[in-house]
Amino acid sequence: MDQLLTDAVPAEWEQLSSRYSAALREKVSRLAQTHKRELADFFYGEMMRDKLAAQFLSHEQVKTRLHASMQDWICDLFHHGEDRDWRAVMAYQSRVGDIHARVDVPMHVVLHGARKLKAGMAAVIARDGGLADAERYEAQSLVNAMMDLAMESMSAAYASSHDRNSRAEESYRLFSVAQNVAAEKERQRAALLDWENQLMFEQAMGHSASQLPKIGASEFGLWFRHKGSHAFGGAPETASIQNAMQHIDEVLLPLGSAAPMQDGAARLQHLRALREQAKTIGFHLERLFEQHSELESGRDALTRLLSRKFLSVVMAKEVAYARRSNTRFAVLAIDIDHFKSINDQYGHEAGDLVLQQFAALINNLIRAGDYAFRLGGEEFLLLMVDTTEEAALRVAEKLRKAVEREGFRLPQERSLRVTVSIGMAMHDGHPDYMRTLRKADDALYLAKSDGRNRVSG
Repeated sequence: MDQLLTDAVPAEWEQLSSRYSAALREKVSRLAQTHKRELADFFYGEMMRDKLAAQFLSHEQVKTRLHASMQDWICDLFHHGEDRDWRAVMAYQSRVGDIHARVDVPMHVVLHGARKLKAGMAAVIARDGGLADAERYEAQSLVNAMMDLAMESMSAAYASSHDRNSRAEESYRLFSVAQNVAAEKERQRAALLDWENQLMFEQAMGHSASQLPKIGASEFGLWFRHKGSHAFGGAPETASIQNAMQHIDEVLLPLGSAAPMQDGAARLQHLRALREQAKTIGFHLERLFEQHSELESGRDALTRLLSRKFLSVVMAKEVAYARRSNTRFAVLAIDIDHFKSINDQYGHEAGDLVLQQFAALINNLIRAGDYAFRLGGEEFLLLMVDTTEEAALRVAEKLRKAVEREGFRLPQERSLRVTVSIGMAMHDGHPDYMRTLRKADDALYLAKSDGRNRVSG
C-alpha cells in the first residue's frame, strides 16, 4: 500500500500543476513569497485561538522556530518551476507529518490550521491588484488543491508513524515492568519499606515537614511515577497508589510537623495514619504484580538494558510528563572510547564482556525511575527523570570516573582499562524530543573531539 502511495501521489501533484497555466502558478508563487510573513502571522494567530493547538504552540522556541519553518513551507509548496521534483515535494510533506505524529499534535488540529491558511491565502488573493477577476478564482482553486494534496501526504505519513508509535506504546506498556516480576516486586517492596523506615526515624527525631522524606521523591516513588504507573496503566490499583502517595506528601507529612511534640496521642494517631497509607500502597502493589507476567522482548539480549525499540515511547512519555508536572529531565549520550580497537585486539568475546560490565555499572548508578538504553554497538543512552542540569552533570562525571577506575575483566584472566565520552542535554520544554536527543549527540561529539574521556553539556 505504501508503495502504491509513493508511486501515485507524485503523479497527482504533477497532474495538478499541469491543469493551471505557468503564468498563474508564477503569480501564486509570487504572492506566497511576498506575503509569507503575513500568512505565518495569520496562521499562528488563528491557531493560538484554539485551546488544544495553543498547548503545542505556546513554548517560545516553538513559536520562534515554527514561524520561520511555516514561511519556508508556504514558499516551497507554491514554488513555481517546470522542473519541480514532485517526489521531493511529497517527501517534504511526509517529514512534516512524521514530526506532527512524534510530538503528538492531533491531525484534526493540523487540518484546522490548513483551513485557516486557505482563508489567509484567499484574503491575499482577493486584494492583489495583479490578478484579474477570473484569475482570482483560478488562483484560489490552485491554492486549495495544493493544500489538500499536502494534507493528504501529511496525513498518510502521520497515520503510518502514529500506528508504529501506538504499537510500540502498547508493547512498552506491557513490557515496562521490564524485569522478572518476582524480582521487581521484591525490589519495590524493599524500596517502599526503606522509605517508611526513614520516615519513622526522621519523625522520631522531631524534624520539620520540609526535612521529612516525601514518598514521591523516594526510590519507590520515582519508579512508580515514571515506570510502574505506565506499566500498570488502566488498573484501578494504580490510581489508588497514586492517591495514597499524594495524600502522604500533601496532607499527612505537613500535618505531622504541625502536631505538638508533647501531644503523644496526636503523634501516635498521625503515625498510624501514615502506616495505614503505606500498607494500602503495599497491598495494591502486590495486586498489580500478581496481574502481570514477564515480557522480555524489547530488552537488549547482551546487556539486558532497554533496546532502541522503546526509546521513542519513553521519550514521548517523559516529554508529556514534564509538560504536565513542570519538571525537567536529562539525556546522557554515552560512547565507549575506541571500542573497535578492543574488538580488533582482544576479540568480540572480550568486547561483549566489556559491554556487559559497563551495563552493570550503569544499573548500579542510576535511580529506579531512570532509564538506561543500549542503542547499538558501544552506544548507550541514559534518561534521568526529575533532575537538574547540575545533578545530571554530577552523575555523568561520576559514571565517567567509575568507568575509568574499573578493571574490566577479559577472557583468560586478563583485564582492561577503558574510558567513556558523555554528552549531556536537558529537556527544555520543546515538544519534539528529537531536539533533546540531537543536543545530547552534539555534546557527545564535542566530548570526543576534545580528546575523549570527558563530559560535555
